[in-house]
Amino acid sequence: MVTQRRAAPRTARPVSVPHSRTRLCLPRARNVLAVCAHPDDESFGLGAVLAAFSGQGARVRVLCLTHGEASTLGQTARSLGEVRAEELRAAAGMLGAEHAELLSYPDGNLQAVPAGELAGLIENALTDTDLLLVFDHGGITGHPDHCQATAAALLAARRHQLPVLAWALPEEVAAQLNAEFGTTFAGRPESELGIVIDVDRARQRSAIACHASQSGDNPVLWRRLELLGASEHLRWLT
Repeated sequence: MVTQRRAAPRTARPVSVPHSRTRLCLPRARNVLAVCAHPDDESFGLGAVLAAFSGQGARVRVLCLTHGEASTLGQTARSLGEVRAEELRAAAGMLGAEHAELLSYPDGNLQAVPAGELAGLIENALTDTDLLLVFDHGGITGHPDHCQATAAALLAARRHQLPVLAWALPEEVAAQLNAEFGTTFAGRPESELGIVIDVDRARQRSAIACHASQSGDNPVLWRRLELLGASEHLRWLT
């Protein structure tokens, strides 16, 4: 979930991200659990990576901690939390996830929930999991909910000695987005991005379309995908 401003004038030149010193393949995993804060995080952020894991035969599941009811986008006569729950279920299927579990913690106030409490619920979902997938430290956008979801996932992973892989942004892409939109994306230098993978964004785009309440007026999302092109960047947190 990203708070956005109207776009400033920009050029269409994509950011060039060097790939030296990086691993150009996705780690092997049998059972991947993605932990995120809001419905749409699994698609807008992790979508291409989840689709890649599913495409190589991994069992993929999603655990989302809030209904995303505090979003300022997509206001409808219906409960926004209900709408976004439906969108999550549809999007997860597009990405090849066999299950999406949605919890009901308060959107925008996850940091008030003890990380240990959230970690306990993540542990309940760890059956046969051999890899956790999360947002990078700093939550990519700086959103406190993103940061707390990652912190809780790390706590659960340490208790069970599981690896945690984080979706990250190159600092060049983050800087370009912040310059154009006044956002607060946090990027990483090349030396901290251990894995760069080529992705086919078709399934991610189909999943994004399922989140109609959040994707219709979201220029930041589309510009980020444009800048990243056919690559995603990952780093190990454990």
